[in-house]
Amino acid sequence: MSSVRVRFAPSPTGFFHIGSARTALFNWLYARHTGGTFILRIEDTDQARNSEAYLKLIYDSLTWLGLDWNEGPNPDGVGERGDFGPYRQSQRAAIYIKYKQQLLDSGRAYEKDGAVWFKLPGERYKVFDDHRKKEVEKVRTAPVVIDDRIRGRVERQEDEDFVIFRSDGNPVFHFVNVVDDIEMKVSHIIRGEDHLSNTSKHVRLYEGFGMTPPVFAHIPLILKSPEMGQGKMSKRDKGALIEEYQQRHFLPEALVNYLALLGWNPGDDREKMPLADIVRLFDLPAVNQSNAKFDGRKLANMNMTYLLEQPADRFLALARAYYAGQPNGPAVMANAAYFREIMLLAQPKIKSVDELGAYTGYFFTEDFPTDATAKAKVMAKGDPKARLAELIAAVPAMGFSTDATVEAGIKSLAETKGLGFGDYQAVARLAVTGTNTGPSITSIFRVLGKDKVLARLRRLAG
Repeated sequence: MSSVRVRFAPSPTGFFHIGSARTALFNWLYARHTGGTFILRIEDTDQARNSEAYLKLIYDSLTWLGLDWNEGPNPDGVGERGDFGPYRQSQRAAIYIKYKQQLLDSGRAYEKDGAVWFKLPGERYKVFDDHRKKEVEKVRTAPVVIDDRIRGRVERQEDEDFVIFRSDGNPVFHFVNVVDDIEMKVSHIIRGEDHLSNTSKHVRLYEGFGMTPPVFAHIPLILKSPEMGQGKMSKRDKGALIEEYQQRHFLPEALVNYLALLGWNPGDDREKMPLADIVRLFDLPAVNQSNAKFDGRKLANMNMTYLLEQPADRFLALARAYYAGQPNGPAVMANAAYFREIMLLAQPKIKSVDELGAYTGYFFTEDFPTDATAKAKVMAKGDPKARLAELIAAVPAMGFSTDATVEAGIKSLAETKGLGFGDYQAVARLAVTGTNTGPSITSIFRVLGKDKVLARLRRLAG
C-alpha cells in the first residue's frame, strides 16, 4: 500500500448532500488510484446538532454508493477499524488537550478572555478596525503560500491571532481538523473549494506544531442548474440529497459515474465509464478549477443508460423492490411470468425505476386513471369514436399470439377503411392505458390479452 492517506470528514448534522458525496468520491478515487488509504472520520463535536440518525445516514449512503473505507467506524456503527482512532472527534478530547498544551508550552498559544489563542509569528502593531469599531492587534507576517494541486499557487494573509479553544473549553474546527490530520498521518487533503479560505490558518497551525503540511487539493463547487437559480447547490435544492436517489431506486453506479464527472475530466469525451476505468484514470491534475453545474436531466439520462444495460434478473429485482414499497401494489401479487414480461417492456423506456408505477400500473388493475390532457388531445383529432367502434368489431378476430399478429390485424383493419395504422394507435393506447405514452401498442395488446383489450376499448367508447 502506498503512503497516500486521504480522509472524508463529514458532520452528522443533516442529510447527506450531493456535494459531500462528490467529496467522498474524489477522496475514495484518489486512494484507490494510488493504492492508498481512505479514512472516514466523523466530526461530531457539535452536540446541539449531532444526530445518530444522520450518522447512520452517512454510513448507509457511503455503503450504497460503494465507497468503502479502510479506516474509521464500522459501517454498522459498532466498533471501528484502523490504528489511528478513535475516528469520532467526540471521543478525542484528551488528544486535543495534549496538543493545546504543546502550543502553550512552546509559546505558540496563550490564554485571553477565557479562551486559548494561536499566536502568529511576526511584529505586532495596533490599528483601528472600522468594521469592528475598535482598535485591534495585527501581526506583520509573510503571506501563506499554498501550492494547491488543483488551484495552483494560492497566497493568503493571516494577520491576526485566532482562537483555537473557546471560553467554554471546546476546541474550534480549525484546531481539531489539523490535529486529527496530523495524528492520522493524512498525506493529501481533498475538499471543497469553500474550505480554501481556512487553509492559511491550517498551514500556520502545522507550522506551530513543527509539522510539514499535507498536500492540499480544493475541488470546485457544485452550482445549481440554470432552471434552479444561481449559486452553490444547497441541501434545499431538488436533487441535492443522496437519499432522494436511493428512494427513487437510482442505480448507485450511475450516480457515482455522474458525480465523478462533476469537476473531473478523464481526458476524452466519454461520459459513461466503468468504475475500474474511472479509478485508473482519476488524478488531481485532471480536476477542473471551474465550478461544476449540476444537471438533473443529464443524471437521469445517465441512470437510464445504466438501466438499459442491466441484465434482466437484476432489473426485475429492482422493479420488485420498487413495487414492494408501493401501497396496495397489485403488481407484487402478479404472476411472475406476467410481471417479468411487463417489466422488460418498460426497461428500454424509463429513466429511473420510480417511473415504473406510471409507466406500467395499468397492466395490473382495471382501475387506472385516464390522463385528461392526453384524452382531450386524442379525442380532438380525426374521428376517434369511429376508430374505437371499428377496433371493437375487429379485435375478436385478430391474432394476439405475437406483436406481429397484433400489428397485422390493426393494419388489415386500417387498409379496409382506407386508413393507416397511426389512425388507430392513439385512441387504442388511450383506451387501454389511460395515457399517450408507453411501450408499443402491439406489445400492450398482446400482454393484456384480447378480453382485457376489448373491455377497455368498450369502456372508453361508453
